[in-house]
Amino acid sequence: MTLQPIDWAIVAAYFVLSTGIGLYFTKRGGESLDQYFLSGRQVPWWLAGAAMVATTFAADTPLVVTGLVATKGVAGNWLWWNFVMSGMLTVFFFARLWRRAKVMTDVELAEVRYSGKPAAFLRGFRAIYLAIPINLIILGWVTRAMIKILTISLGLHDVSVLGITMSGDVVAVGICFVITVAYSVAAGMWAVLWTDLIQFIIKMSAVIVLAVYSVRAVGGIDLMKIKLVEHFGSERAALSILPVRVGADGFHAYAWMPLLTLATYLSVQWWAAWYPGAEPGGGGYIAQRIFAARTEKEGVLATLFFQIAHYALRPWPWIVTGLATVILYPNLVDKEAGYVHAFVDLLPTPWRGFMLAGFAAAYMSTVGTHLNWGASYLVNDVYKRFLKKDKTEAHYVGVSRLTTVLLFIASIGVTSQLSSVEKAWEYLLAIGAGTGLVFILRWYWWRINAWSEISAMVASLVVSILAFIYVKPMFAANDPNAIAVIMLVTVACSTVVWVVVTMLTPPETDATLESFYQRVRPGGPGWVTVSTRLGYGREPIPGGALAWTNWIAGIVAVYATLFGIGKIIFGYTGAGLLMLAVAAAAFYWISRSFVGEGAEASA
Repeated sequence: MTLQPIDWAIVAAYFVLSTGIGLYFTKRGGESLDQYFLSGRQVPWWLAGAAMVATTFAADTPLVVTGLVATKGVAGNWLWWNFVMSGMLTVFFFARLWRRAKVMTDVELAEVRYSGKPAAFLRGFRAIYLAIPINLIILGWVTRAMIKILTISLGLHDVSVLGITMSGDVVAVGICFVITVAYSVAAGMWAVLWTDLIQFIIKMSAVIVLAVYSVRAVGGIDLMKIKLVEHFGSERAALSILPVRVGADGFHAYAWMPLLTLATYLSVQWWAAWYPGAEPGGGGYIAQRIFAARTEKEGVLATLFFQIAHYALRPWPWIVTGLATVILYPNLVDKEAGYVHAFVDLLPTPWRGFMLAGFAAAYMSTVGTHLNWGASYLVNDVYKRFLKKDKTEAHYVGVSRLTTVLLFIASIGVTSQLSSVEKAWEYLLAIGAGTGLVFILRWYWWRINAWSEISAMVASLVVSILAFIYVKPMFAANDPNAIAVIMLVTVACSTVVWVVVTMLTPPETDATLESFYQRVRPGGPGWVTVSTRLGYGREPIPGGALAWTNWIAGIVAVYATLFGIGKIIFGYTGAGLLMLAVAAAAFYWISRSFVGEGAEASA
């Protein structure tokens, strides 16, 4: 692909803007750990929400979605659409509680909810576990995806840097990485948030433009639907929003999504499996944004905006382009690479430069968040908690900056060892299966203790590894039922383990339980013993029964918006408008929860 001077100018302008934001917030971000990792807890909901969306839009995301729709049709996205239900739980059941906890990281909650050496061990272990292996794997796979993108789009020649010969693609990614590290190190969360917002605008604009050009290249939507039949066998197989079909001979699932697999996704995976950005009960960098919000209400609004934008608004440009690649590149072996080929072949100047900046933005927004997020664990939950407890804020900020650089260096080594993004993703899902219920119940059942979490994590890891060794070989290669069975076995076994461990180990002390309850006020029948002892009586959960109706309304609203937009895009306007009307009614119901709710004092 040949880039013109204006294309390079657009890319350069983006890098200058990102660097400028970092320099602008350097002084403010260096004032304290609270400023460096949480922006002083003064972030408006729209900025926190946009940052959540930007972080989950990595350089590899459009490629993964393209691969899904090219091989499985639109319904292939149920592999991740099922997490809407978990996300809405976070909005209406956990966002307020996270904000009330007044912690700097989600793992710090361990020593708020539990006590003694088990709590301290859990906090330190999870901090190291999330900051190093998990975080570095994610950084490695998005870097690997970015190298793939540049390899196809630019095909840069080898270059010599300080006497060392390296691939030009690696050097280009290195430039993105170094700039991201620069503003992340200098200004911390303030720079990450504002660059996330700019990056989100750039990359969403770029993928929408590419979708438009892709549709034009195949002759328009109507002709696209006709040509898709040649690949998928029917229009329904290509465009159906459900991975099932109803025929004269009954109800059937498509081969790539057997009913067992679909049932597992819809009834088990969303609440049972831990995965970055979709943690049951919230957590990770989603929780970090909630902590940074100005108030409880703004934390809830930020998380709600994230669920809507992430699942309902953002996917269609990727999906449309992915479907176009099936027609444009029917013989392409690497289906994911079709997205990059479309970018190279279809976009003219200056949109080529804009799209290249968009890919850089997608990559840098994810990297910036993960560097800051990982450093927050290592500094707040390991260094400050266990090694140096009484240093100045300036000292901790300096250590945070150094830690960010060290994470960057470590991620380079991990990237060189990752041969498959898919395998890394599969690994993360497997080791997180079975822990979700503990992360949910710790907020609403007093009997959960530190050993509950520890045993759930250990059991999930051990059982999932054994299942991959002994269960997966029982299935044919690429049989989707294999992963479903592994998920079910892991969840069942780990649940039995942590429930038994919980009942055989002593509960947390009354003082710990009472302190947690007074701090968070979770309410509900699971805390009635503690709340009654404290004189509160039987309190409802935040939002009361309305939280349950809002959860259902939120799921309906997101899915109805997602499917309604899709129907309109593909010419089924009546059905699409009806779905959007249902979504509007659901959103109206949710909005009633916020009427009259004042802006409580920031904490």
